[in-house]
Amino acid sequence: MASPELRQEVAALIIEALVIEDIAPEDIDPDAPLFGDGLGLDSIDALELAFAINQTYGFKLRSDDDRNGEIFASLNALARHIAENRTK
Repeated sequence: MASPELRQEVAALIIEALVIEDIAPEDIDPDAPLFGDGLGLDSIDALELAFAINQTYGFKLRSDDDRNGEIFASLNALARHIAENRTK
């Protein structure tokens, strides 16, 4: 489980990396989907976000990882994955 602080940090990273306007980190529902009907991200956003995560937390998310659906399922899922894999 990721800490509330890390979850907030990841939400801020999403907003900054993807230049999302008119939304604050605390406005992102931690359990809502990041893609599709939730936050509305797409595959290009995923690539940009993976790059930002690599730069910030020191590990790579691979496009061919079978777990990407669950890793990017929600803010909670992404923050948990970062907590488990970060090197920075």
